Amino acid sequence: MQIQNPEESINIQVETNYLAEQSDPDSKRYVFSYHITITNKLDQPVQLLSRRWLIIDGNEHSQEVEGEGVVGEQPIIAPEASYSYTSGTVLATSVGSMQGHYEMRSDDGNVFNAPIQPFTLATPNALH
Repeated sequence: MQIQNPEESINIQVETNYLAEQSDPDSKRYVFSYHITITNKLDQPVQLLSRRWLIIDGNEHSQEVEGEGVVGEQPIIAPEASYSYTSGTVLATSVGSMQGHYEMRSDDGNVFNAPIQPFTLATPNALH
């Protein structure tokens, strides 16, 4: 069975946080955490196989990050269930953005990408 638009069946929500206690603006080190919740809207389990991020700072410097799973796991997410994790990144500027995708495999063996829409990383009051 081919899944119709499987990438639209994975809901990804992101919350970001500036970690002032780990940052050092004088050294151009801005640390951010991001908390992601992935919800499976398919009628079958999916497994998160890998991730690919494009991270862009305020100077338009970009960095690509790819790897297996997230935070050392390749979770299997049941239908209508969610999986959450928190990770982080360091930027050289007070504002930046991230976007990318997760490579997922459904229970029937269909492999697809679930897009992660661009989201902003910013220190408090950096954006007006």
